[in-house]
Amino acid sequence: MEFGEVISRAGEVVDVIGVIAIVVGVAYALIDAALRGLRRVGPVYTRFRRVLGRAILLGLELLVAADIIKTVAVTPTLESVAVLAIIVLIRTFLSWSLELEISGRWPWQKRRQDLDESARAEAEGI
Repeated sequence: MEFGEVISRAGEVVDVIGVIAIVVGVAYALIDAALRGLRRVGPVYTRFRRVLGRAILLGLELLVAADIIKTVAVTPTLESVAVLAIIVLIRTFLSWSLELEISGRWPWQKRRQDLDESARAEAEGI
């Protein structure tokens, strides 16, 4: 088996793992929401969205990694790199949108708690 084939297979494995991550995450989010709803524990909908969003984010990151691996496995052409760039842009946009929906802030923004701790550390001279 040639090096290119090994890398291509590795990309396919990561692809499958990404899909599995999404499917397992959806199943977990549904079961968790159903159990919380039956027990009347806490906010069901917001937790469901957060758990589902995180599963989709993880799956998207794995799928982007798989696309990069598979593009490197073959001799990169301008067309394959352009297709990869479009795929990465779309998936990155989806990831950022999901992160905004889940946490209420952009990925590059610090959490309020982080800002408070850094301000406190500056005030104390640390």
